[in-house]
Amino acid sequence: MTPAERQEIINRAKDFFRDRIVGNHTTTAIRKASKLKSYNINPFLYKYLANFMNGDDSPESIAKALVYPRLLGSSINTSFGMNIQAMISTLFQGMGSAVPGIDIEFTDGIDGRKKYCQLKAGPNTINHHDVETVFNHFDATRRLARTNNLDIRESDMIVGVIYGTADELSSHYLRIDERFPVIIGKDFWYRLTGDADFYLDLIEAFGEIAKEANGTERLLQAVDSLTVEIRAKIEE
Repeated sequence: MTPAERQEIINRAKDFFRDRIVGNHTTTAIRKASKLKSYNINPFLYKYLANFMNGDDSPESIAKALVYPRLLGSSINTSFGMNIQAMISTLFQGMGSAVPGIDIEFTDGIDGRKKYCQLKAGPNTINHHDVETVFNHFDATRRLARTNNLDIRESDMIVGVIYGTADELSSHYLRIDERFPVIIGKDFWYRLTGDADFYLDLIEAFGEIAKEANGTERLLQAVDSLTVEIRAKIEE
């Protein structure tokens, strides 16, 4: 990867983050968070959370206790997780895979071997059932390789975790790692690009786009809209 190619990938990353992640968060996510029907409210907890955060359980405090966790936590993390394959495909064109259950194929920047990779977002983003799904897909790939006389080793089938560190991996990932390598964060991006600094530079690139985003007004508008609905619901 030449310096020019590297910069082009970073530029594509910025555009992707601005358009797909930030764009969705500041439009679709805020619009949804402004509507009471979009919440599954726990009747045992909502007044407690409002009082805990704001010192009272007024309609506005309840709205804040609903909107803030949604927009500053769950919605953006969900959006990012759902878009990781699209992000990799945008940044590194031609890495997609036609093998069922494999998200991307690439030449490892460390050992030079072709890798068959399932992408995951973070170190705690899979459950028990996901482990079996990964095993089934990788075992099917191995059978296909044997049928076609291809040199695909267990170490060539990996789970690539976009962010985090090895000591943060959940027990589900550790179970996968007993059979197939789980490569996470900086190490994953190093293998993907052959550039040991790419991961940190990508984080910095996203941070530059983050400076463009000031959602204070939209956040307050979401709280105001939800407050009106909550107040009307209480007064029914």
